[in-house]
Amino acid sequence: MAEENPAKESCIRIAEELPQTIVDFISQESWDSYFTSKGTDDFCEWYADWPQFRTLLKNHLSFPPPAPPPEEMSILVPACGASRLSEHLYDEGFRYITNVDFSKVVIEAMMERNNRVRPEMTWCVTDMLNTKFPSGAFDAIVDKGGLDILMDSEHGPRSGLSTYISEVKTMLKAGGRFICLTLAEPLVRDLLFSKFRFGWKINLYTISDEASPGTTTQQTFMFVAEKSIFTVVSRIVPFMDASFMESQVDKLLEALKRENTVREEYSKSTDKWYSLEELEQGVKGNIEEIESGRVIKLFLGETGVSRFFYTCVLLDAPPETGPFSEQFHVLYLQKSQASQKILASEFRQRLVLQSFKAARLLIIVLDSSYSIVRGDDIGKDTSPFILQLCPTVAVEVTDVVYTGGDDMIEGIKQSKIVHQVLSVLNGVIYVEDVMYNQSQDITFRRLYFERTESLMHSEAPLSTEAFRQKKGKPKKTDSHASSGVKVEHKILTTGFHKGVIAGLLLFSTHSKRTTKAGGLVKTVIIGLGPGILPMFMRNRLPSLKIEVVELDPVVLNVASNYFGFTEDERLKVHITDAIKFVREKANSEAVHADGSKVDLLIIDVDSSDSSSGLISPEADFVEESFLLTIKDSLSDKGLFIFKLFSRYSSVRRVVYSNLRTVFSNLYHMYVDDGFVEIIFAVKKEAPVELEEACEALERSLRDNYNMHPWINNVLHDSKLIKPLP
Repeated sequence: MAEENPAKESCIRIAEELPQTIVDFISQESWDSYFTSKGTDDFCEWYADWPQFRTLLKNHLSFPPPAPPPEEMSILVPACGASRLSEHLYDEGFRYITNVDFSKVVIEAMMERNNRVRPEMTWCVTDMLNTKFPSGAFDAIVDKGGLDILMDSEHGPRSGLSTYISEVKTMLKAGGRFICLTLAEPLVRDLLFSKFRFGWKINLYTISDEASPGTTTQQTFMFVAEKSIFTVVSRIVPFMDASFMESQVDKLLEALKRENTVREEYSKSTDKWYSLEELEQGVKGNIEEIESGRVIKLFLGETGVSRFFYTCVLLDAPPETGPFSEQFHVLYLQKSQASQKILASEFRQRLVLQSFKAARLLIIVLDSSYSIVRGDDIGKDTSPFILQLCPTVAVEVTDVVYTGGDDMIEGIKQSKIVHQVLSVLNGVIYVEDVMYNQSQDITFRRLYFERTESLMHSEAPLSTEAFRQKKGKPKKTDSHASSGVKVEHKILTTGFHKGVIAGLLLFSTHSKRTTKAGGLVKTVIIGLGPGILPMFMRNRLPSLKIEVVELDPVVLNVASNYFGFTEDERLKVHITDAIKFVREKANSEAVHADGSKVDLLIIDVDSSDSSSGLISPEADFVEESFLLTIKDSLSDKGLFIFKLFSRYSSVRRVVYSNLRTVFSNLYHMYVDDGFVEIIFAVKKEAPVELEEACEALERSLRDNYNMHPWINNVLHDSKLIKPLP
């Protein structure tokens, strides 16, 4: 009789005792119980053993100068469990390794096991979805199976995965690497491909199949993403051995081919960003001289020299626009809708240049990762690079003028933060009261998310004066209530929300049919924000029955406490994953035809991921697969509306292509001076005669609404809607 393999027996026994259900896999209590019963010495590796990937991993942890040597590199190992991965890395010379896991039991056991022999390695009891490590904290993040577990996240698989990936991208330094050992299941694979598009260099490997007994029988892959300072799109380079698990590798290669086709489309963009090194080499002329009308988009920063990298625009004024009060002006802007529009528009850039009366203007846009850094520190970090951009006419350092111009750009006269709260899913959420220079002393309350690309979600006027203060820096208060302040819900201020109302009323054939039949128009809004849009729709459009899908319960609390949002029989909020919710609508079988389908679906969510190239919406919502799900969820004459905002023409082209693959009846309009595009996708195949529809809409509104001021806005905006070319 053949001799039994003790290691195999141990691994089989442990595998049988691992958490068994989806809930158990994401439960801290289940893992604590498991590690308590088994300890950390009785274990087997998941996916792959150290010898299978040792050389490959070490190669990708070897960074060229001026990056630190292995003994000085900072490495994070999330969801470390009882794996020996960190121990092997430490023994190879990597000393500064931070291990995190939400199981206190396994962290305490691994500390006891390693503290004496590996004293420089650290262990933290931390949820990998909310690590609280600062931006740019690590040179490398090595994930061995942690990402795959999040497919079973309690917030929905895409939510858990997306939140984690956003954490990873924030925590990595420029030039850092995310190294992920994964089974590359379709959901994980698609998210990795889409989330690491802009500004990442990707390699993909198969891991040798010479696994020890007890490891998975599926093929393991290594996904390596290097964080670039340039917002470029690179092809994913595969290094695949198809000799093992051939069908699994074939499926991945098919998906990789599709992804690289998408990346080729993105790379056709005419947008070109430069480094300081390229400018010093003369690719845009002599940078020491002011060249009339020159505009350059560039990144500032250098690995090992600066703490951060910065997105910038350099503008040289034509001589005829003088005389100039300054030769060189540096303007720092926080990430906002206004600053995003400036980055997207050369016309707006020139207007800012003229307003400062400077011969040369450098605009530096700071994103949320700089929020915890003092202004003086940012000035010190950027000054070496700024001086290299100083024209020869500005011979003294004092000739360079520095300002922060957020309030000026947005036209803000006064501002006050009335509430801020930290959300696991959205980072810091702010409620701010502002007065604009041209608002006739009307106070607006607005909501903005630190992590999203556009910052401010929306705003509404207050019907009572919310504050009085002198001009100056924003004043933060400790108020956690909106006592005495009422938010006006019958007025819309954002171009997107006004356009939504114009579009849904214009494409109202189905709405009229259901209303006449005594029913209500089934409406779904993805993204609650402050609740301004759904509250307006409930107040102004009584034929709608509205369901709002919001993933973050903190957002609902803020909307209720600070914006007066309330639910009733015609307006309900679901705290759930939007993709899961829409998929259930698409797959539902109603007793009556179309009874459970959606008549109107609106996406009101901005992107939290700059790597997608989108400011709005989230990239997941315009992937072809989800667009197909949306179409299936709509009733026969249903309407889908969302906001499209990107600085990159190539990104918009890909979104258009995905839309045309799914919908044949597409329309659009531009708002906010042409920077925001609203897309209207009609499910029915027959095209809408827009001129006739506008005339019919005007007759209907005049008969039913007595021409309130908002109706005039609707009539004006409806005429801006055109077929998508």
